[in-house]
Amino acid sequence: MHSINFRCLFHLRWVQVAIVLILAVGSLSAQKYRGNPNFLDFNQKPYYFGITLGINSSNFKPYRSKQFLMSDSIQTVESVTGPGFNLGIVTNLKMGDYFDFRFLPTLSFAERNINYDKASRFRNFSRRTVESVFVEMPFQVRYKSAPFHDKRVFVIAGVKYSFDVASDSRSKQAETLVRISPSDFQLEYGAGLQFFFPFFIFSPELKISQGIGNTLIYNPALQESTVLEKLLSRTFTISIHFEG
Repeated sequence: MHSINFRCLFHLRWVQVAIVLILAVGSLSAQKYRGNPNFLDFNQKPYYFGITLGINSSNFKPYRSKQFLMSDSIQTVESVTGPGFNLGIVTNLKMGDYFDFRFLPTLSFAERNINYDKASRFRNFSRRTVESVFVEMPFQVRYKSAPFHDKRVFVIAGVKYSFDVASDSRSKQAETLVRISPSDFQLEYGAGLQFFFPFFIFSPELKISQGIGNTLIYNPALQESTVLEKLLSRTFTISIHFEG
């Protein structure tokens, strides 16, 4: 009778396990990229460019001062959202399979309003409208999911510096209007989808920008300014990116 070599069987079993694992990993990789022909073309590029179009909705988050509590004439201060739109350039640099570094210099038109309810014999409302033209410089990091049928989802986070180039046109009225700083820093976060087509990537995106610095320029001679401690900017943007 032939004796059974258990050592050989042991090594054979591990070879079989290794082959099964290799085949499984290969199958998963094939499934990952199967049905993504357009994605494979763009995935070869270390960087690409594009344009971005969007609409925005902007307002302020007002913080009332102690002077507001002692004021008999101004009863309420609130911010009202105003519309706007964006036009910019997309620069995208790959950082591995799932991360991108993005720079999106943008020209943004925005409108923000501050409403004052003043006490008098008859209710008196006044509105301070801030129409701005921003040059924005957002820096973002994007995390992307694995592709599925030439589609994938992503999330973004980053910071943005913006400068209001229209602020000089309001300087002549500075003595009678609440003044807003032309410079602002904001934190940004959002999410979106990527659709890979043969010649470009179509990406709708939702994004929230939250100001981290006080944009109010305090004027002790103006009551509408003294009732405020600070103003923080807020923006909600719906964008469409065309990249490739």
